[in-house]
Amino acid sequence: MINRLSPFLAVMLVVGYAFLYGPIASLVVYSFNASRLVTVWAGFSTHWYVELMHNEAIQRAALISLEIAVIAATGALLLGTAAGYALQRYRRFRGRALFGTLAIAPLVLPEVITGLSLLLLFVALEQAVGWPQGRGVPTIAIAHITLGTAYVAVVVEARLAAFDRSLEEAALDLGARPFKVFLVITLPLIAPALAAGWLLAFTLSLDDLVIASFTSGPSSTTLPMVIFSSVRLGVSPQINALATLFLVTVAVLVTLAGRLMNRPEPKS
Repeated sequence: MINRLSPFLAVMLVVGYAFLYGPIASLVVYSFNASRLVTVWAGFSTHWYVELMHNEAIQRAALISLEIAVIAATGALLLGTAAGYALQRYRRFRGRALFGTLAIAPLVLPEVITGLSLLLLFVALEQAVGWPQGRGVPTIAIAHITLGTAYVAVVVEARLAAFDRSLEEAALDLGARPFKVFLVITLPLIAPALAAGWLLAFTLSLDDLVIASFTSGPSSTTLPMVIFSSVRLGVSPQINALATLFLVTVAVLVTLAGRLMNRPEPKS
């Protein structure tokens, strides 16, 4: 028996999606507006995309954001994979409940609290040991690794939960050492989850504003920070064009991560 949506639910669904995605669609459309006024349509043009390509401040911020995102995603992948593996494979060790809670705590903590606590930590470390000397790319990357590790740990743990351990047991019975089994059997089979975790951490870092605002310095302004500062003075058509490119990039990465996460495990 096929259940159909009632007319009321269908209308509410359309209204809800229009409310959520209508402004985004409007932003994309007006990024091709020839007028300098973002609310007045004056014809189709790619002028603002050309202007955006010559904006040195935005280009510099974009390069900083990409550098931080790559570092943060890679660091989060290493730590998150280790955390997810430990939580799934070692279910009986002292402090496991506390370790699991701390590993996923960044998922539920407000970003304001995370950013403020990391700022206080960096200031205390600078006073105690002289590092870091001010805030910059390293401090933002460390902060984003803290956030991304939790997401990677959840993805890896979920993948390992559905993992067929008979393949590992067969390799062990044939004389392979545990570390070799991990490299040759486990890692290739969970590779889609690792790639998805990396992409998720990369996207989170690229999109973050709050934590980066707490842990950045004058010479490490990220792309979301530039966008936020520009919008406070009025929306420029260049910002519409930049937001469109940003939206497309994040949408492609999230879609790719979703496909990798939903990819079926190879049959033994």
